[in-house]
Amino acid sequence: MLAVTDEDRVRVVTLDRPDRRNALTPTGLDDLRDAVRGADQPVVYVHGAGEAFCAGADLDTVRSLDRKDGEAFARRGQRTMNAVADTDSVVVAGVDGAARGGGVELALACDVRVCTPDATFAETGVTLGLFGAWGGTRRLERAVGATHAADLSLSGRTVDAETAREMGLVSRVTSEPRAVADEVAGNDETALAALKRLLGADADREETERQEAAAFGDLLARDPF
Repeated sequence: MLAVTDEDRVRVVTLDRPDRRNALTPTGLDDLRDAVRGADQPVVYVHGAGEAFCAGADLDTVRSLDRKDGEAFARRGQRTMNAVADTDSVVVAGVDGAARGGGVELALACDVRVCTPDATFAETGVTLGLFGAWGGTRRLERAVGATHAADLSLSGRTVDAETAREMGLVSRVTSEPRAVADEVAGNDETALAALKRLLGADADREETERQEAAAFGDLLARDPF
């Protein structure tokens, strides 16, 4: 499900489940958390194998959850996204192809988000009677503002790469997203870590995540599938 390659200044983490569009299971979430936390390099580059970046939570897993397990799954995802956000390494997301639901949340947890012209983004949870509960409600609003966050979350619509850049969902559209990771890695490691802590500070995160997990469990209690 996950492939990790260590280079001198960059750890490359590949979501490697292309037959499922790199959807994340509970084990996949744990593996991703460990891969990011275990990096000794100043930069971690996260991307997906195949035609998608990440389809989000594995729907076969989600369909099997009751209210209690749904809340626990949301908390598990939050821990992984927080590990991405809080690790000392700068995490760069290179989005190529589809980012959906939890895949958007994963990108949002990264410090730098870039994409190829073929990338598309959608918060599709609402179309399934759910929503992204891995910290995405807070991070999406911080990234694109309240107006765009409401639009994306409540409509479930898909936006292309250029629209994502205009919104602030990504900073660049480039045919070589990996080159951005190398660009960041060329800078001073101590300064990168300090900047990451300052740019990512979010005092409101804990309460938002508690509410997300509870609401996600409530929705699953209705058996939306």
